[in-house]
Amino acid sequence: MKIKNGITSQALVVIASLFLVLFSNVAFFKNVLVIYPANLENILFLLSLAILFFCVNIILFSLICFNRTIKPVLIIILLISSLAAYFMDSYNVIIDDLMIDSIVNTNMNESLDLLSFKQVLYFILLGVLPSIFVYKAKITSLSTKKAALSQLILLGSSMAVAVVVILSLSNFYASFFREHKPLRFYANPAYYIYSSMKYINGFFKSSGLPLKIIGLDATIPPTDKHRELIIFVVGETARSDHFSLNGYSKKTNPYLEREDVISFDNVWACGTSTAHSVPCMFSIYDRSDFNISKAQSTENVLDILQRAGVNVVWLDNNSDSKGVADRIPYQNFRSPENNPVCDIECRDEGMLTNLQMYIDGHPTGDIFIVLHQMGNHGPAYYKRYPKQFEKFTPICNSNQLEQCSQEEIKNTYDNAIVYTDYFLSNAIQLLKNNDSKFESALFYVSDHGESLGENNLYLHGLPYMIAPNAQIHVPMIMWFSNSFDKEEVNFEQLKNKTHTKFSHDNVFHTILGLMEVKSSVYNKKMDIIEHEER
Repeated sequence: MKIKNGITSQALVVIASLFLVLFSNVAFFKNVLVIYPANLENILFLLSLAILFFCVNIILFSLICFNRTIKPVLIIILLISSLAAYFMDSYNVIIDDLMIDSIVNTNMNESLDLLSFKQVLYFILLGVLPSIFVYKAKITSLSTKKAALSQLILLGSSMAVAVVVILSLSNFYASFFREHKPLRFYANPAYYIYSSMKYINGFFKSSGLPLKIIGLDATIPPTDKHRELIIFVVGETARSDHFSLNGYSKKTNPYLEREDVISFDNVWACGTSTAHSVPCMFSIYDRSDFNISKAQSTENVLDILQRAGVNVVWLDNNSDSKGVADRIPYQNFRSPENNPVCDIECRDEGMLTNLQMYIDGHPTGDIFIVLHQMGNHGPAYYKRYPKQFEKFTPICNSNQLEQCSQEEIKNTYDNAIVYTDYFLSNAIQLLKNNDSKFESALFYVSDHGESLGENNLYLHGLPYMIAPNAQIHVPMIMWFSNSFDKEEVNFEQLKNKTHTKFSHDNVFHTILGLMEVKSSVYNKKMDIIEHEER
């Protein structure tokens, strides 16, 4: 394909495809080697897999790259693939549609937490430099007929080679495609291109849908003479097995252990990312029936509470509410303008500062307050707590987790758990101060967990079907004031449910139960407090 006056667009496609296979797919081949070790039995299959991957890239690019679009398309793919390669190589994460949604909704501070020198190197070496080559390449001009013929020949020959490769080692590929589907999630750029199209399709599909109103019959019975004050805390990236309340060897809950809290140790998240789990936990849909499109086009439990006359407010020290608080009062605590407790970043406890003023400003009606934490958001765990909470050492003072020992990562992560423990105890103290006026309660649950280097996995966001327990097993805690009606909540019975399996699916109905809101959408069997063992 080489021409003395330049190269053809087909040759550029071949070069880019080969480059991506060789340099941007370390994670893919690393995960393949776990299942197919590089021994004599597997070596032919591994070589064939590289050839097949090469052909797939050529086929993909041949379908989207033409004379006028080839350079911008290849440059965009190379730049994005370099960043995808960095995150997959460093943290073993997967770029699927949910991860793309998280990326789209990530704010600048969270993006800066992820920035590192290694990431810049990836971007320059695997993205910028090959992009410069593509930009400067002199494309030989061919007639429309010749260009189409060359494109067809390249596409056809790549398909033919791919078919021959698969058929010649059909015994390997039958197992590869049927039993090891998760390996394809690491294919760069094929999988993130597929995921991007899936995300875009879902976005446009949901954006045109009318809002579905639910719980129109929601009311608080006139027989309910007590005012409720509930603080619901949406935790961030907390693992159930790192709470000493649940048996963890380190004392990560020194403050809550002084309180009469109920800690549920068998609770499972709806998803592995904030963008998925947060809308899901407030949604009427179960995890098996939930998707972002439904969440965006259907009212959630906060809408129902507000319709029933409850004073609802969302305070956020994270990225945002992921659409949950679009129709209720919302306050952003990510900047010193609203948050009075800021140092290297604004702290979760700042959300509590003026809450008493809010409570006093609503002399009638029940009150439901949502606090969305920054919590244990990674990878810069060392930023997630003030210095005085550095209880466990040595720590990982970096966002490049692969450079730290697992002990250092866990110590840093656990220090952030201690700070969350302190924050929750302060929220309980606030509720105690209002004990004479309200039946008050704290309800805490994390959105998802986190991998801390186990099996070389970091952070979160793996597809649910392959996610380890570390990413989906979350803590859930309840606390009730002395003024809470003992006829409404059987505390001894509730304490006997601490090992019962619950999930984010229970949150919607438990909130309605706590607020004593009557509605046809309420399912007593899904209410944790009313749940009866079978």
